[in-house]
Amino acid sequence: MLKANRHYLELKDSYLFHGIKLKVNAYLKEHPNAEILRLGIGDVTRPLCPAAVEALERAARDQGTFDRFHGYMPECGDPALREAIAKHYEKFGVKIDPEEAFVSSGASDELGDILSLFDPASPALIMEPAYPAYVDASVIMGRRVIHLAGNLENGFLPLPGLDMEADLIYLCSPNNPTGATYDKAGLKAWVDYANERGAVILFDAAYEAFIRDDLPHSIFQIPGARTCAIEICSLSKTAGFTGTRLGYTVIPKELERDGVNFNRAWVRDRTTRTNGVSYILQQGGLAVFSPEGQKQLEDNLSVYRENARVLKEALNGAGLWTCGGQNAPYVWAECPEGVDSWRFFDILLKDYQIVATPGAGFGESGEGYIRFSSFASPEAVREAARRLAKLAKG
Repeated sequence: MLKANRHYLELKDSYLFHGIKLKVNAYLKEHPNAEILRLGIGDVTRPLCPAAVEALERAARDQGTFDRFHGYMPECGDPALREAIAKHYEKFGVKIDPEEAFVSSGASDELGDILSLFDPASPALIMEPAYPAYVDASVIMGRRVIHLAGNLENGFLPLPGLDMEADLIYLCSPNNPTGATYDKAGLKAWVDYANERGAVILFDAAYEAFIRDDLPHSIFQIPGARTCAIEICSLSKTAGFTGTRLGYTVIPKELERDGVNFNRAWVRDRTTRTNGVSYILQQGGLAVFSPEGQKQLEDNLSVYRENARVLKEALNGAGLWTCGGQNAPYVWAECPEGVDSWRFFDILLKDYQIVATPGAGFGESGEGYIRFSSFASPEAVREAARRLAKLAKG
């Protein structure tokens, strides 16, 4: 008799954002005329940059002609796009081989798929508050999860301890949900720990484009990272590809554990389990990395950065402690004294018609906090700031 993967039964009843959607829909059913300001889910609202749109349209037309039609793409990515990604890293002073860059259908997909490189018996260390998919993807694989608490005392940027036993380490910087961002010394501590233990860091760099201070954009800016880290990146937040789906993963050729070279293993995995990302999408990605595309997407990023500034200022003005919002698109706010995160979610929804994300949904360490996303329109953010000002008045 067939046996199911019963680890699915260990997952929470519903994914965090699905639960929020149900609550909001129930409220709208009772209040159909309510003007809801959605600052919860991290979905972008600015359209794709013109250079990407033109490339996507051109590539779609190519598929309708005999001489420019493209069938299967290389499973690991279009060589031209892999070259463009490698060149992009030069801006950070990082040299990678184009064959170390793997084109993916997005960071979320890759964060789950990449786990197939590692024995499920190897435990994963997840710093919380954390993007829920880190935990869920590990649970589905039957992997033991070690929870490391971020908190007010460590600035939501915990460092490794001698008593830790992690083989896989999830790092996200700038962090989702807190917006906290590691400096070079903080990342160096994790790189040194991983190399000493023989662990591997899965570095989620989905929000690196929001960094403006002198902070690392890539784990590979840290000496020693090439022997202990895999970096997973996305065009979703940087270039508005949430509905278009494109990302990339960097696996150094010298990264090996237990006799397995992970770069070669990932080539073997991709050539077995995928037929590559579509030609059309990869042409859009190439346009994003062009000088014109980079300038255009910066215009969109500047809008989200200003939104984050406005939200942070409004929340601070309401007397709430905040983190993030400066080098990240999220503002992490402490709930009013004596109010838990789901209760504060309800207050914001029912009394202010604002949707945020309860911190408890990001792990136990998130209780007592709430996340605001800057990916709404400037008009919605300014209106939210006006409403949030009333918090201070009780």
